[in-house]
Amino acid sequence: MSFSKGINATAATMTKARTGNSVCPFSGMCVTCLDGCPGLCEIGKSSVRGKEVLYPAPFGKTTSASEKDYPVDYSHFNIMGTAVGAHGIEADPDKAIFPAVDLTTEVGNENKVKLDLPIVVCAMGSTNVAAENWEHLAAGCALTGTGIVIGENVCAMDPNVEIKNGRVVHSPNLENRVKYFQRWYNGKSGFTAVQANVEDTKLGVQEYAIEKLGVEFVELKWGQGAKDIGGEVKLNTLERALELKSRGYIVLPDPEDPKVQEAFKAGAFKEFERHSRIGMVNEEAFHKRVEELRAAGAKYISLKTGAYRPADLARAVKYASDAKLDMLTVDGAGGGTGMSPWRMMNEWGVPTVYIQALLTKYLDKLAAQGRYVPPVVIAGGFTLEDHMYKGLAMSAPYVKAIGMARSPLTAAMVGKTVGTAIKNGKIPAEYKKYGETLEQVFIAASALKDKLGDEFDNLPVGAIGVYTYYERLAQGLRQFMCGSRKFGLNYITRDDIAALTKEASEISGIRYIMDVDAEEAEEILK
Repeated sequence: MSFSKGINATAATMTKARTGNSVCPFSGMCVTCLDGCPGLCEIGKSSVRGKEVLYPAPFGKTTSASEKDYPVDYSHFNIMGTAVGAHGIEADPDKAIFPAVDLTTEVGNENKVKLDLPIVVCAMGSTNVAAENWEHLAAGCALTGTGIVIGENVCAMDPNVEIKNGRVVHSPNLENRVKYFQRWYNGKSGFTAVQANVEDTKLGVQEYAIEKLGVEFVELKWGQGAKDIGGEVKLNTLERALELKSRGYIVLPDPEDPKVQEAFKAGAFKEFERHSRIGMVNEEAFHKRVEELRAAGAKYISLKTGAYRPADLARAVKYASDAKLDMLTVDGAGGGTGMSPWRMMNEWGVPTVYIQALLTKYLDKLAAQGRYVPPVVIAGGFTLEDHMYKGLAMSAPYVKAIGMARSPLTAAMVGKTVGTAIKNGKIPAEYKKYGETLEQVFIAASALKDKLGDEFDNLPVGAIGVYTYYERLAQGLRQFMCGSRKFGLNYITRDDIAALTKEASEISGIRYIMDVDAEEAEEILK
């Protein structure tokens, strides 16, 4: 069987096979490739549009994630419940109720950052789909007391950025991203962080954010789960392509080439590609950068690494430990993005279950040696409360929060779409049955309005979607934890989940379900 799906025909690249499901399983080609076919498959479309077909479409309006069916994923584990006792609360049926489950957590080393829910939005960068929904997403995260990371390339992509002597001195886009969170921040829980890649570091983006915008939390970026190459976006004007090349980016085709300019003006192609450089990890340089950021005033520093080979994960774990970082985010393959090469998104890297299994082993080694273990955020395709529980349990007690990106963005986009429609009196048919006002249609809007008072009218409507989605996740997670009799996140352990297959057990170190409680059961039956 093939684990890959949609080979040569997928909604991601807007391609399809002429023969429908009758295709060769390995190549994805129609079993009969017909002379005369206009070529709507990926191969055919590539013969006309070439490298454009590398990427999901339409750019700026969608986010994408792998559709590869990995041999082992989180569905291969089940959550274990029990009928006995309670952890973190009195074992009393009138007290041990699911609303009493405490979902607060914290990251940080010497200084702690509290989160009201164990969720961090792991870096939304310069892509249009993130930029156009940031206000809604950031406000939703602030209101729920969760974390959100401002991703790479925001400053250099800012049309109005001011750069002097190769350093950013003013960026309205970054300033607004920070302010959108701070505007709704409760001052107690949650955070926003500013991430940096190669180009950002050269431009002094994080120093600017610390010194001018009051940002306390910054993140070093090695990579992400969706791709093992630098960030990418598309540009639809020659002027923009020239501008970004002048700021140090790789822009393809070369906008300074007169022949390329002529072809663009003639309509031979409609978009340029902007690519970031790949970083070169070096232990000495890493620690030097951490010290530079601390000297600049950073109160919290995190590292985000991608689905690289195991040796790179070991480096991330060791460097984060030695530098006593405040957070380590590990992103598994299969994660989502605003723009990554589609086949790369499906066919590279260590999938999330596998990388989390390795991560657990490496962190156990640190702990056994008495070394500092940084608070961990695990990311890579998590969307619902059962995913969250399993992610927290598999690497307990090290994982403090779950990293998400596409699903909170979806909540923001849908909230924006539905909320705007309600305000315009054009309620979608699916939601009209609930009423005609925000408070009637959005189930959590009334509570949010009570919380905010008159300020509710100023709230970006997409934030209501994020808030409502997070409320659903919170209740679902509390219900799972109540069933396991774990009334705080710190009580979750690895034996709160069980592997449904021997292979899943072998990979993860989680006990096979038929072996769970074997010794205890024997004692009970004696």
